[in-house]
Amino acid sequence: MTRSPPAAPLPRCACIDIGSNTTRLLVAEADGRRLRELVSERAFTHLGATGAGEVGPHKIAEVAMIVTRQLRLAKELGARSVRVVATAAVRRAIDRRALVAAIETACGARLEILSSEDEARLAFAGAIGTLGDPPPGLLGVVDVGGGSTELVVGTAAGGVTWSVSLPVGSALLTHADLPSDPPAPAELARLREKLARQFGAVQAPRPVAAYAVGGSATSMQRLMGTALDRAALTRGLQTLVTRPSAEVALRLGLHADRARLLPAGILLLDAASRALAAPLLLAGGGLREGVVLEQLALLGR
Repeated sequence: MTRSPPAAPLPRCACIDIGSNTTRLLVAEADGRRLRELVSERAFTHLGATGAGEVGPHKIAEVAMIVTRQLRLAKELGARSVRVVATAAVRRAIDRRALVAAIETACGARLEILSSEDEARLAFAGAIGTLGDPPPGLLGVVDVGGGSTELVVGTAAGGVTWSVSLPVGSALLTHADLPSDPPAPAELARLREKLARQFGAVQAPRPVAAYAVGGSATSMQRLMGTALDRAALTRGLQTLVTRPSAEVALRLGLHADRARLLPAGILLLDAASRALAAPLLLAGGGLREGVVLEQLALLGR
């Protein structure tokens, strides 16, 4: 009896994403044309909550420890390539070099601080690259983070053709504009007006479809499903602002820290949807998936 040799293992890669709210790990493998997630985990680190422009020694030590643990897990799972990236909170921090050095000392990993253009490109690649059958024509992606929001337009075949990064994110706005828990109606009204001014200045191409990525967007699924149109966002906001965030988190099965940021996140998604003149659909992938897809493409050459 002749036995076929065992199939070669699928290539696996990982991304550790140091964001304004969380430090996240994704380990995934290529399964044909699809990306199969093996592990996804997060730790709330709140680097960009105040917008003070400094990570600080205690947070630097905390993040270095988390990255070390996540890197070890990725390697135990067989990741052939692990890329550690950071976004807006670290990009703006005056002590970002100290964080780079601390991570390298702790685990030997090189921290790559993404430019806003790279952040937009990778978010687009992850969102569109994980769609089963992306539609033809211009596609939009909205990436709401804790410290910035990226609006991106491009095509599935050609990639990004236009993008803009705005220095507004769910953590920054919650701290600066929504201090009450739950937010007061007057706070919400002022923030809505502020975002209308900021996003109203954006002259974006008009996509045929638009997708939302980022922590705020993915947390919305339990609240309102995958269609984040204006009516759904309005209903979701109403649900979030009638009770303190701890009660909302318990009722919806969310992390309390995430529930506190969601009102600002919803207002950001609504403003971005208006800027693109398109309702939003929840994407299955974002920046981390874009990083992993890019690594897998390099391994396949």
